[in-house]
Order: sequence, then structure tokens, then C-alpha cells
Amino acid sequence: MADEISISKAPLVYPETEAFWAGTEEGKLLLKVCRDCDEVHFYPRPLCPHCFSEKTEWIESAGRGLIYTFTQTDRAPVFRFPAMVALDEGPILMTAIVDCEPTEIEIGKRVTLAFAPTEGKQQLAVFRIA
Repeated sequence: MADEISISKAPLVYPETEAFWAGTEEGKLLLKVCRDCDEVHFYPRPLCPHCFSEKTEWIESAGRGLIYTFTQTDRAPVFRFPAMVALDEGPILMTAIVDCEPTEIEIGKRVTLAFAPTEGKQQLAVFRIA
């Protein structure tokens, strides 16, 4: 788990995201892959956003990627470094970089998956510098 992170509110769980949030309870980042076009996508939804097929299934992410973009905020109540991470599987995920100093973060730097707890059983996917 990410150090020094405290999230007070659990995320809302909808039917199409139920498996995703159940995965976070087990420390897994789940993505969807389309079996018609083979594209991996995130956020969870019933249809593939690339070809609109209903033939999608869950896969587990390796939890590695690179920083696509980021910012620094000293006013955010929880995450100091909001970021977009391009996962090795392809999708770009809105997240946060944790457990680092500002000088360690740069676009293109490799990151690995971590989780930040919420008040519920679900966890939020965050990333650390690799």
C-alpha cells in the first residue's frame, strides 16, 4: 500500500465496474480486452470502445507503465502528484504518483502499481517510481 495516503470515501460501485473493484480488493488491477479486435481498454464498460463488440473479458494488468503526464499540487487533500500513466498493456489511466520527491518524477519515467486504501474494501490504483 502507498504510504501516507488516507482516502475517506469509498468509490461508487456499478454493475459494469463490480469485477474491477473486486480485483482491487485482492490487489489486482483489472482491464478489459476485446476478443474481436484484441484492443485492451480502460475504464470498464460493457462494449469495446474501439469496435463496439460485446465480446470483452477481464485480464490482469502487469502493473507497469510510464508517466504520460503529471502535475504537482500542494493543495490536494490526498494526492500531491496527480498523473496519467500509460500502462504497458496500452490504456492510459488517471492516477497519482506516490512515495516520491518532486525531483524523481518526469514524463516517460517507469512506474509500478501500488494501491491506496479507501474506507471500504476497494483500493485505488496508484503508482510508484520503478
